[in-house]
Amino acid sequence: MTMNSDYDIIVIGAGHAGCEAALASARMGLTTAVFTMNLDTIGQMSCNPAIGGLAKSHLVKEIDALGGEMAKITDKAGIQFKILNKSKGPAVWATRVQADRALYRMFMRETLETQYGLDIRQESIEEILIDRGHIIGIRTADNIYRAKAVIIATGTFLNGLIHIGLENFSAGRAGEPPSTALPKSLSDIGLKIGRLKTGTPPRLDANSIDFSVMDVQQGDVPPPAMSLFTREIRNPQLPCYMTYTNKETHKIILDNLAYSPLYSGKIIGIGPRYCPSIEDKVVKFRDKERHQIFLEPEGIDADEYYANGISTSLPYETQIKLVRSIAGLKDSRITKSGYAIEYDFIYPTQLKPTLETKLMQGLFLAGQINGTSGYEEAAAQGLIAGINAAMKIKGKEPFIPGRHEAYIGVLIDDLVTKGTEEPYRMFTSRAEYRLLLRQDNADLRLMEKGFYFGLINKKQKDHVIEKKCLIEKEIKRIKATRIKPEKVNPVLEKLGGAPIKENTSLYQLLKRPEVRYRDIAEISHPHSSPLGGMDVWEELTQDVANQVEIQTKYEGYIQRQADLAERFKKAEDKKIPKDFIYKGIPGLSREMVEKLERIRPLNLGQAGRIPGVTPVAISLLMVALERKRRQGEKSKVQTD
Repeated sequence: MTMNSDYDIIVIGAGHAGCEAALASARMGLTTAVFTMNLDTIGQMSCNPAIGGLAKSHLVKEIDALGGEMAKITDKAGIQFKILNKSKGPAVWATRVQADRALYRMFMRETLETQYGLDIRQESIEEILIDRGHIIGIRTADNIYRAKAVIIATGTFLNGLIHIGLENFSAGRAGEPPSTALPKSLSDIGLKIGRLKTGTPPRLDANSIDFSVMDVQQGDVPPPAMSLFTREIRNPQLPCYMTYTNKETHKIILDNLAYSPLYSGKIIGIGPRYCPSIEDKVVKFRDKERHQIFLEPEGIDADEYYANGISTSLPYETQIKLVRSIAGLKDSRITKSGYAIEYDFIYPTQLKPTLETKLMQGLFLAGQINGTSGYEEAAAQGLIAGINAAMKIKGKEPFIPGRHEAYIGVLIDDLVTKGTEEPYRMFTSRAEYRLLLRQDNADLRLMEKGFYFGLINKKQKDHVIEKKCLIEKEIKRIKATRIKPEKVNPVLEKLGGAPIKENTSLYQLLKRPEVRYRDIAEISHPHSSPLGGMDVWEELTQDVANQVEIQTKYEGYIQRQADLAERFKKAEDKKIPKDFIYKGIPGLSREMVEKLERIRPLNLGQAGRIPGVTPVAISLLMVALERKRRQGEKSKVQTD
């Protein structure tokens, strides 16, 4: 056994969480090593070849604004871009991108390989090394590496077990070995481990599919980039296709449930409620005659399609029958069968909001190991773990985004405060301040923080500051500019709106649902740029116009949520000392005391979000904290 060079930070796993963690720590000036069992699977998209979607694109754009990599790589690998929920309000608009699986992996690996201060090592981790409650490094089969912090981002590899029919075998992913020594090391540390399950559908040979009987799903033109920094989408754009299951499909599934590991008792892990297998959907929704299936291309030159909607762990022969019962797939060939995978995870209430474990100084966890599902949730955690590991080593305050500041804050707070018993997935409904946390304003909310951490450069930071100034300037202008009825009424008539009878500000006109920003720009400056001739950067013009329109139309709603967020912040500002004793507070039940002792909330706001902790309990806590504060002041006076 040999001792290799020391590192500031070691990252275990090179999936979406591990890549973001490693890049963040290296870019913040910390010597970093990322360990993977296979160099060829860095940045692997293990499940569907897509990034973003409802609520998930909010996470990706926040990662981007903070200086992460996922959005940039997505644009480089993207083969179909689409804005979802466009007919609804801006709080739920979402960008979804089909990606070329091979290109995504290639570009992410290239990014890691060219990052200064980052080493990539292909070795399997055997043990986490500790000394008196602190992480000191890791041990592989052949080497020992010392580090000041370790970030574990192992995805589904901890004791991974793949199920296909009634057969199962150990694997971290199809064709790759699991990690068996590392989960034992984590258990030995004292971390409580649970078991979860997820799955994937079969892949189909493109040449065996009859697309002519399916609905074509085209992307948006022009393609809406995921990253704030992308200026051009260069890849050819490909369509997806939609088909449906039918009564025959459902009968095949129901007739073979005895061979399903999910229904035969072979699987003990809890699966994702919001992304169920086709077996689950057919059993739980027996009155539904059909279920949607989206056929998504795996890449520009790939001959495989991902059958999104029929995730299954039925036997291979049964998968062939159910697939061929579907319109357009009667002659299809399965290139890779669907399967379910069980894996170990760490109950996330054992983490601090920084994603550092409470039991061990310097040990951070990120991604599916914390009970989440999805590339986007994993990448968001990886970025925060990387930032906080670096900040800890530098002796600086950690970054804990609040629920009112970012979807990333909602994600992490939900995990560490409420925990999870099933794979956690982000939804817009989880964010109580979602009108403040739109995907379109992620840069306005977070880019200056990214600059503080050293992940955003000065030019990018100045860019967003200028953008804020332009938005404020234009809103001020349209509030001050009043238009006569004879000038605006012809335009309102064309738009189907009621005429005005007296001079009205452009601001009030823009509040009308039928009026868009381009309409008032044309009314006030018929021969100028959309921003009324102001000196702006060309690439910001449309973006600024969109912000002006959204902030104007939703002003009242935005202000109400801002007021709520301010009250929320006051509760977050009421800190709870690390050594605070809950036992003995009059009125607190034993159950509440146990929960508060286990979670160790940082403040009253977090305490109030612990399931089972009532508003009355929070009032009692406030009294106890105030009593402790006064006793502390009294003791200080007596000492002086």
